[in-house]
Amino acid sequence: MKLKGLNALITGGSQGLGRVIAEVFVREGASVMLCARDAALLEATRAELAGIAAPGQQVLARACDVSSEHQVNALVAAAIAELGAVQVLVNNAGIYGPLGPTESVPLDEWRRAIEINLYGVLLPCRALIPHFKAAGRGKIIIISGGGATNPLPNISSYAASKAAVVRLMETFSEELKSHHIDVNAVAPGALKTRLMQEVLDAGPEKVGAAFYAKNVQWTEDGATPPALAANLCAYLASPESDGVTGRLISAQWDPWKTLHTHRDEFGDIYTLRRIVPEDRGKNWP
Repeated sequence: MKLKGLNALITGGSQGLGRVIAEVFVREGASVMLCARDAALLEATRAELAGIAAPGQQVLARACDVSSEHQVNALVAAAIAELGAVQVLVNNAGIYGPLGPTESVPLDEWRRAIEINLYGVLLPCRALIPHFKAAGRGKIIIISGGGATNPLPNISSYAASKAAVVRLMETFSEELKSHHIDVNAVAPGALKTRLMQEVLDAGPEKVGAAFYAKNVQWTEDGATPPALAANLCAYLASPESDGVTGRLISAQWDPWKTLHTHRDEFGDIYTLRRIVPEDRGKNWP
């Protein structure tokens, strides 16, 4: 079991990808603290996962809005107190936000998506980093999405926030490297979750015909199994990946099981960077 003896805090852990990540972590030997906003659903998930935990493993849960500094600080304090220590943070909580042309969607909903998707990563990191620094180690994993690397017309708050968290990840990686704290982002692929259903419910008029058609196709036969991203998260949480940091890694397309063998070759591989003419074989005066 690659996570035996480790304790992890997983946000958005009650359903969807977060629920699958939590199950993989428990099966790999970790104790976990889960958080989500829906207390009833969270408790149901906690009870299910406690049923597969081995003796000595803890499966804990606490309702939390990750965009609230007060609630996040209380969550982290509880996780440290009840687990004894935390070695892994998985920032999974996220929403699509308003769907539709950017100039017409409600601005308060646009802001709310930024608060959850961006501040909901920043705040748990800020709360746990001092604990990781004191221990001289730590793992931070951030769930990214398609908006980080490609424009997403009509889903602009989601796209903007996901691009932001990847650059935040890269920045944290540089800040924390000397403390042996690895920080990475995971692109899970197109998952058949409530987010996909939101796109289908919104219809092509709001999200655009092309993106709607993609989601229909993914729903029918092309969705990425969430276990791929969950197992990548387990790899990044494990000692095997020590020193792999500052990377945006695709669960579906990248050879992540052996990334640790390429630690000295990374350069700007798996990062977000500006493309200049020379990168495309052009020499513009």
